[in-house]
Amino acid sequence: MSTNQPPAWDERYAIEDYLFGERPNRFLASQASRLKRGQSALALADGEARNGVWLAEQGLEVLSVDSSAVAQEKARRLARSRGVQIRLELADLSTWQFPESRFDVIAAIFFQFAGRSLRAALFDGIKRALKPGGLLLLEGYRPKQLDYRTGGPPIIENLYTEEMLREAFSDLEILELNQYDAVIEEGTAHKGMSALIDLVARKRG
Repeated sequence: MSTNQPPAWDERYAIEDYLFGERPNRFLASQASRLKRGQSALALADGEARNGVWLAEQGLEVLSVDSSAVAQEKARRLARSRGVQIRLELADLSTWQFPESRFDVIAAIFFQFAGRSLRAALFDGIKRALKPGGLLLLEGYRPKQLDYRTGGPPIIENLYTEEMLREAFSDLEILELNQYDAVIEEGTAHKGMSALIDLVARKRG
């Protein structure tokens, strides 16, 4: 996950290995049965595109958006190595214009760089960009993650609670909203026991 402060993220991604690993996020992969070949997908703050590439492997047409040019060059390499194509867009998501009713699926995995006001604007953008019937697949850290310190921002305001997500996406049909602790192994950046929350929601209409 990355946006804002591109030089800092470029530095983090400037390593030989993939910072968050090459495998897709486990929650995202668990939702494979909800996906259909030919659907359009947006992978937000997708970094080196482990999630965007996986969505392409499921037969989706993927736009992967991130602020780090270094990450996106590694994303190109990962897509080539997997034999899939994704479209990459270099953008600061704090100013990016979400398109209207464009995507069947939006993946927002550890998309937690934003404080309250920017997060509200981004969540509104996600809802606007989903087609009627489109799916939001979101995973993030809960405040308890500050105790584990195994990844994510060290800013409690940026972390998710069930109440916050339920309110923010009350105009969508919430299909799943689960919070739990689990060990994750995602490269060197997300590693160890983690306080997680998952949301699957569908745009009505």
